[in-house]
Amino acid sequence: MKTEKITRHRAATARGGMLRYGVLASACLGTLVLATGAAQAFAGVGVAADGAHALANPGHRDVFSASFDVHQYGEVLAGSVRNQAEAESIGCSDRSPCRSIALSFQIVTMAGEQVHLNALNLSSAENVHCDGCETLAGAYQFVVSTPVAFTLSPQAQAQLQHIHAELNALSTSHASIAQIKADADALAAQVTALLRTASAAAAAGHAQPAAKSDDPLVTMHRVFHQG
Repeated sequence: MKTEKITRHRAATARGGMLRYGVLASACLGTLVLATGAAQAFAGVGVAADGAHALANPGHRDVFSASFDVHQYGEVLAGSVRNQAEAESIGCSDRSPCRSIALSFQIVTMAGEQVHLNALNLSSAENVHCDGCETLAGAYQFVVSTPVAFTLSPQAQAQLQHIHAELNALSTSHASIAQIKADADALAAQVTALLRTASAAAAAGHAQPAAKSDDPLVTMHRVFHQG
């Protein structure tokens, strides 16, 4: 994992790839976490590790896991953020197939002149001795880089809560894997639009606006794997 130096408030890079642990835990619906910089950043360094993990097997043939986490760091010198979605289907038959879906949304806001950021966004989906099974893992990582620190307004936080509820509602959907993927993409687009509006409003309200090249930047990284 490389350390990237972010100048002029430009957002971090992130990499997508496959990462698999030996055992996956079957997970329930995620909760929304709204953290401030004071709560999460230590000595000017923000650290976050989030993820969704789903495991389907003959005992639990339809498993959906979602996480939705928001970290607000304010001004930092460095950051290390990791987001991961893992889904696995094991041991089902084509007569009674499994379906395993994991979706993870991670939102990080930070500010600073030269921020060193390690960012990883990972997904992994696998069918193991599972004929006819469907497995989907999607990881979305949103990094907001601003010239000055800002806090999401109560209205923006309420909108994020609504998006999170819509993400959780996918757990009861009987739609196809392709449709679930499209629905998740639509929710990600809503998050991106909300963050762009919120960060732009914060910059506009600053007493000394930054130069155009230092405008707030919202970067979204998306990685999907399907088994």
